[in-house]
Amino acid sequence: MTAFRFTDEKDQSRYTLHRGDDLVSVLDYRDDGQTLAMTRAYTIPTFRGHGYAGELVARAVEDVAARGDRVVSPVCWYVADWFAAHPEHAGLLAQRRAG
Repeated sequence: MTAFRFTDEKDQSRYTLHRGDDLVSVLDYRDDGQTLAMTRAYTIPTFRGHGYAGELVARAVEDVAARGDRVVSPVCWYVADWFAAHPEHAGLLAQRRAG
């Protein structure tokens, strides 16, 4: 089995997931110092259907939780669906403002 490599490419505002030498999935974000807005989860078309985006979001959420200094705004529908399927991580979600 080929190992995964997870990276936070802060200079490009994205998390990446590689399988071996292949980039398989990307998670773009905007970071304002308090909230990490996860704006787009994307899996390279030839690698779709293997759960790579879910793996990447899970690792990104673990990274945010471990840092402990940000909350997450799930702008991307895929990330929002991931949080809905993993309510144990709801404490990391940014609170929506009424209005």
